[in-house]
Amino acid sequence: MHRTGELYGHFETLEQQRESASLGMWIFLITEVMFFGGIFLAYTVNRHANPVAFAMGSNTLDLKLGAFNTGVLLASSFTMAMAVWAGHTGKQKLITLFLILTLLLGGIFLGVKTVEYAAKFEHHLVPGSSFHIPAEDVSAAAAKADPDFAAHAQLFFSLYFGMTGLHALHMVVGAGLLIWLIRQSMQGRFTAKYNTPVEMVGLYWHFVDIVWIYLFPLLYLIDRRHK
Repeated sequence: MHRTGELYGHFETLEQQRESASLGMWIFLITEVMFFGGIFLAYTVNRHANPVAFAMGSNTLDLKLGAFNTGVLLASSFTMAMAVWAGHTGKQKLITLFLILTLLLGGIFLGVKTVEYAAKFEHHLVPGSSFHIPAEDVSAAAAKADPDFAAHAQLFFSLYFGMTGLHALHMVVGAGLLIWLIRQSMQGRFTAKYNTPVEMVGLYWHFVDIVWIYLFPLLYLIDRRHK
């Protein structure tokens, strides 16, 4: 396979190359939708079967931090979209700027997530032998409604860490891609004619943000007032 500038040998034009990359990315994202869809289904089924324990688990999550992180990701989607726009218009300095801003916002999100995880470890709300629910958080009515309340609460946190952990892993991958793009952008690789990598990473980043848009209400908001 030979390469002429940014055009690989099996493509006739840069536009054909971009369309092929776009198709490949969309196919990849469809597989990701199916992957996360299965996890969302598992959570929904278990929440329906154990509403009391899952409501308690939701109430232990920090709503303010979750809402803050949602705002951070929405802002990162904007900066990523602006990076793609800058690529299409050939504004090289703005591409770098918006990519750096997106990376910083992604770092803030992961930092806040680390704080949330640390709080769960501190309060022994991590599934395992040390898992413990404070007695004041378990009302008599809740215990009566669900005799296996503790086990079902542990199931909630297993799903919480699994779902948010996988999302965070996708964020880390996205951050790595952003670092690569920033280096390429600083070398002046992207122009109005060639900015396919920026556009493809943008699609991936928007997908990761959309996943969180579903995770936030599912984990933090549903049945929040239920006791």
